[in-house]
Amino acid sequence: MSLDVTDLRIDIGGRTVVDGVSFSVPDGARVGLIGESGSGKSLTALAILGLLPDGATANGSIAWNGREILGLPDRELAALRGDDIGMVFQDPRTALNPIRTVGRQIGESLRIHARIPRREALRRAVDEAARVSLPDPARIVSRYPHQLSGGQRQRVAIAMALACRPRLLIADEPTTALDVTVQAGVLSLLRSLVQDAGMSLVFITHDLAVLAQVATHAVVLERGRVAEQGAVKDLLTAPSSPVTRALVRDATATLWHPENPGGTS
Repeated sequence: MSLDVTDLRIDIGGRTVVDGVSFSVPDGARVGLIGESGSGKSLTALAILGLLPDGATANGSIAWNGREILGLPDRELAALRGDDIGMVFQDPRTALNPIRTVGRQIGESLRIHARIPRREALRRAVDEAARVSLPDPARIVSRYPHQLSGGQRQRVAIAMALACRPRLLIADEPTTALDVTVQAGVLSLLRSLVQDAGMSLVFITHDLAVLAQVATHAVVLERGRVAEQGAVKDLLTAPSSPVTRALVRDATATLWHPENPGGTS
């Protein structure tokens, strides 16, 4: 299962915000979209799932396993989301329903896409909570989002995204709202889950130090265009564009900070 984005252009209110972006995610690959705020990385991810905001138009090509998905009807896109492609958003507080238990929310994805009964979905929700290393999963599924920590809420969001075993996970800055210690745990979890399942990953971030922990390749975006792309290790050692060099300077300060002597190992 491969994802191929070709000459993607996104316009909002007569302004081009993504201009000619192209990249590929082969089966099992872990690719990052990285850039500063306003670079178009999140809009590119939203376009893949047909979740662009009202007023936005997208042109070009987005092919999933050889099938053109840009411009698919909402019903077909809804079937694709969850079944084939899962997404984790930046802030779990906005992704989770505050008046439903987390178990019901994890189970809802299973009920919709796997078409299993409510009781079976709730039982499976406990298994999914355990899979993302939530403590006491049988108890935690009966809680509401506000009763969990930020890191726990993000793990619930990951469980929801992966419940139906998608072949591609899109993670849009999933650790930005978390403190450094919690962030490391969530990144480690994501890396392990993706590798163990052999799924593909598109990871969106503004931080190359974070990206280096989960992805092997990166697409650097600047003002809606691709500045450069390649292996993360090559971008770290021999960046060719000014924006990548700036990202490397920031990443180096993080990777070798005295409070983080072990780097990303």
